[in-house]
Amino acid sequence: MSFRAFATALCLLLAACGGMEPQEFVSATPRFQPEQFFLGTTHSWGVIEDRSNNPTSRFRTETRGRRDGGALVIDQHFYFEDGRTQRRLWRLRRINEHRYKATANDVVGVATGEAHGNAFHWEYTVRLNPDNPLSNVRFSQWMYLLDGGATMMNRVTVSKLGFIVAEVTEYFRRGARPVPAISNRHKAGAAGVRH
Repeated sequence: MSFRAFATALCLLLAACGGMEPQEFVSATPRFQPEQFFLGTTHSWGVIEDRSNNPTSRFRTETRGRRDGGALVIDQHFYFEDGRTQRRLWRLRRINEHRYKATANDVVGVATGEAHGNAFHWEYTVRLNPDNPLSNVRFSQWMYLLDGGATMMNRVTVSKLGFIVAEVTEYFRRGARPVPAISNRHKAGAAGVRH
């Protein structure tokens, strides 16, 4: 990614942290349409940080999207540096020009999102332990389309009972391009939140 693209992304991220709304990105380009970006193959790599901004885990993903009627089915596989794997199967639907709804195998209820310009903001609750509803955490994601539409930056805030417990920074790339491998070196005693 070029320095200019990175600087733009950083500015957008800082603005979002200040209480920005998706509508304020309406003139930013390229236009982000999640149902188009995630159609086909995408890869990502990212890092999870605890509430003190200390890195606790790195991961990469492989994602494939296909159309199924009026929905986009997104099959996402996570690979963590400690050897854990995870699969999330999304069904994403566009409701109107800007609004989206989605369901997934480990998401409680329905995820809701809104896209304007090059930004997409959505929120949902993840069930970390199926047998314990008290383990549920809230995900708030800001996604920014960059690099002519080939790259997307994803910033995630994970909260529980209103308190931030983790943050995730992730980069997606369209197509079957390789992403950096995740080694098995894992900080002893580090505890990350399941993505």
